[in-house]
Amino acid sequence: MFTTSTPELETLGAAITTQEIKQQPKLWEDTYAIYTNNRDKIDTFISSARELGGKRRTRVVFTGAGTSQYVGDTITPYLRRFGEKNAFEFASVATTDIVSDPLGSLDADDPTVLVSFARSGNSPESMAAVQVARSLVKDLLLINITCAPEGRLAVESQGKTDTLTLLIPGANDQGFAMTGSFSCMALLATLIFDTSSHEQKAAWVMDAATLGREVISREHEIAAWLETDFERITYLGSGPFSGLAREAQLKVLELAAGKNPTSFDSSMGYRHGPKSFVDARTLVFDFVANDPYTRQYDVDILNEIAGDDIAALTIGIQQEGEGAFEGTSFTLPVNGSPLPAVYLALPFIVVAQTVALLNSVRVGNTPDTPSPSGTVNRVVKGVTIHPFEV
Repeated sequence: MFTTSTPELETLGAAITTQEIKQQPKLWEDTYAIYTNNRDKIDTFISSARELGGKRRTRVVFTGAGTSQYVGDTITPYLRRFGEKNAFEFASVATTDIVSDPLGSLDADDPTVLVSFARSGNSPESMAAVQVARSLVKDLLLINITCAPEGRLAVESQGKTDTLTLLIPGANDQGFAMTGSFSCMALLATLIFDTSSHEQKAAWVMDAATLGREVISREHEIAAWLETDFERITYLGSGPFSGLAREAQLKVLELAAGKNPTSFDSSMGYRHGPKSFVDARTLVFDFVANDPYTRQYDVDILNEIAGDDIAALTIGIQQEGEGAFEGTSFTLPVNGSPLPAVYLALPFIVVAQTVALLNSVRVGNTPDTPSPSGTVNRVVKGVTIHPFEV
């Protein structure tokens, strides 16, 4: 797909999505530039967020719906380890939970920074979550990370001193599926809260971009898996990669319009019932962690499922290193030192997006407009927001 001519891709209804997956490594470099260009503003705002808690830690709540929720699900475990733990308590809570169950999602007395992820910034839940937080939380700051300058989330925050809005316009995907918007929003939020040095973060972003380009160049390896006689796909992972697994399976589900059943879980959690999903026509993928301790659990479940000899294919997506999965794998090289989880998630999700793109064409769907009924839309419609009173 990545070497197919534009006219051919247009015939397949795949030109937009293919380009948007392919361009991501450049977008990650652009996102780092956005971070550096706004660093003074970011640092000032984060200082205010730190002071918001006084002697308490400020609660940082990452929020979004669908893919935008999975941004928070992916980065939160990493930031609990490598964020400023003395100042911030990190959590991922869907906008759909904040709006439908405000008192179960937010606490009026917790000093809170609500970090909203949104491609368009126009979904009803995005705006409602901000309104609920404003009406409920006593000490509140807001960060909007969005890709559409003209979206309501960006426009309605203009001039508000309690809000920092950061735009990634190059990642405003025009296709149905969120691809670059997911990876770029995850990266920008991580750069803001990761306590590693700026020089180190820059090196990791450049390394991730190099690996992302390698994934694109190895499309043929991914295509070979899809020649298997399969119907189902499941994704597994641990820590940040558990959230990434959720996003990976959603891409298959969306781009194939539900023609392929999908599932996701943590590597260890899969044994507790969800493993029943696996049959002779199932592809099982596991995002293998670089953390040596966690990696053992990822490899254990891969070896177990491969040893069951039921699944059509069991595939490890990993970076090379000691203790790596020795079965079928998509293994990326180490350029200097292994990448930390969230930075490694960037090339990993390109693998999964490529699986979803190729499979969409395989089942006769059109990736750019995958919902033939029109009942699932690029921006969610038909949501009634009911009044909330504290």
